[in-house]
Amino acid sequence: MRGYHPLLFTLIALLAAAELGLSAFWVHQVQHDPSSRFRSLIILFLFNSVWTLLFAGAYVFWLTDGAFHVLASIGASALWLTITAVLWGVAAGLFDPLRGGSAADCSGTPALSTCRELLALEAIGWTEMALCIVTLFAALFWVQSTRRSYRGTYYV
Repeated sequence: MRGYHPLLFTLIALLAAAELGLSAFWVHQVQHDPSSRFRSLIILFLFNSVWTLLFAGAYVFWLTDGAFHVLASIGASALWLTITAVLWGVAAGLFDPLRGGSAADCSGTPALSTCRELLALEAIGWTEMALCIVTLFAALFWVQSTRRSYRGTYYV
């Protein structure tokens, strides 16, 4: 687990950086949009991106630095991963019907189009949620396996 944890958090941080750029672009695009729900969801994606990038970047730093930090513990990262997965799931889940759902598949549109940009915004949100869940389960599995391996060992 120790080897996978920094890799998974790095992937989470890199995806958050990509989502930050895309959501910041869309916040600028819709700053005068009267549709408050669409604008609010774009801002939620922006918030999630900043939240994820800051904390995942900090976890990567703390994990690779080797120094123990309270916020880099398994319990704190499990709590953060749970909250972050919920935030990304809520944002992507609420955005899907607003974007048009699976019916808006963007076929026949140019590579750089509004449809594909919004689809990418949603897809990165779902991917972030899935990565957080995978990382959470990997951490919990690692804790369970280390407990099992130390179960018969006694320290004097």
